[in-house]
Amino acid sequence: MPTAGPRVVLGVAGGIAAYKAVELLRLLTETGHDIRVVPTESALKFVGAPTWAALSGKPVSTSTWDDVHEVAHVRIGQDADLVVVAPATANLLAKAAHGLADDLLTNTLLTARCPVLMAPAMHTEMWEHPATIANVALLRSRGVLVVEPAVGRLTGADSGKGRLPDPEELALLCGRVLARGGLGPDLRGRRVVVSSGGTREHLDPVRFLGNRSSGRQGHALARAAVARGAEVVLVSTSSLPDPAGVKVLAVTSALDMQDAVLAESVGADAVVMAAAVADYRPTERLDVKRKKTQTLTLELVQNPDVLRALVERRAAGQVLVGFAAETGDGDTSVLDHGRDKLARKGCDLLVVNEVGPDGHPTGFEGSDNAATILGADGSVTDVPLGSKDALADVVWDLVAARL
Repeated sequence: MPTAGPRVVLGVAGGIAAYKAVELLRLLTETGHDIRVVPTESALKFVGAPTWAALSGKPVSTSTWDDVHEVAHVRIGQDADLVVVAPATANLLAKAAHGLADDLLTNTLLTARCPVLMAPAMHTEMWEHPATIANVALLRSRGVLVVEPAVGRLTGADSGKGRLPDPEELALLCGRVLARGGLGPDLRGRRVVVSSGGTREHLDPVRFLGNRSSGRQGHALARAAVARGAEVVLVSTSSLPDPAGVKVLAVTSALDMQDAVLAESVGADAVVMAAAVADYRPTERLDVKRKKTQTLTLELVQNPDVLRALVERRAAGQVLVGFAAETGDGDTSVLDHGRDKLARKGCDLLVVNEVGPDGHPTGFEGSDNAATILGADGSVTDVPLGSKDALADVVWDLVAARL
């Protein structure tokens, strides 16, 4: 009988973050995935087998000796479309890196021929230990997608890098990996920088000049790059949750954005400027709230052109992508404006999308987008209306072809 959706093995190692994997299981199940949970013995000390079985609708085992007639230690990995291990402890990473197979989960990892995603969770000292660093590098060299842990509160009073990423973001990342249909991590070993959101130029402690950008497209680009194996830095003004496996730098103004993007672009293989950077800022920011008056006259000064600055200092081989949110006017079309901007900016690719009023299906704030991607080499790639995730994958396809 055909399964309801993609077949996903959820491996759970023995860390306190195992409780978060319950939410990941729920999210994957509710979005139509066929889930088989394979915990370790120590994972069951944190979350019991009845919980996993009830939510997945499948029996739960840790041993290769259960259901021997079904050859489960081989079949589970062979039949999977994706294996995701969350949390992946230092111990589990070490076993996987060195091919040890002493339980059902490690056997499954050896037999899987589908994409494997591991979401580590452990104390900072364990994550930064040379043994763990070497094991992660070895796994990544074999094509395993090991996402960077988040920074935040750990067990007890400790804080630092080692926290399991948000389950909702892990579920979205699983979706992006599955959407690639088994294609390998073509951005493995690459470092990319993405900007997202609309900058805010404060007039006073209360008011600011801004725009309608939500940051959704930039976040989709960051998530898609992680799914393809890249090391990702996201410079963002957005309040959206941090994508799993991404280093996020929060900024506010255009000047903040410029400083962060230029600093992070050093050594980057690609920079994608999806942020909507304000063209102007007030010449003066008051320290107190402006009092309401009948009229208000503001003096504005032009903000720096971040994309142009990137072009001027780009390293050999670096791919630069700009975004142009445009409206047509008079005899000049959206694409005419886009071609003019591409020529002025000097980037490799320019993603041009038409912005309409509230309720318009593309551009700012919505979950969908449509665009035409113009290349400095004269190429034109039309992306029909679809999810911002889908557009992100097309952008990275074009970037990967130019790296």
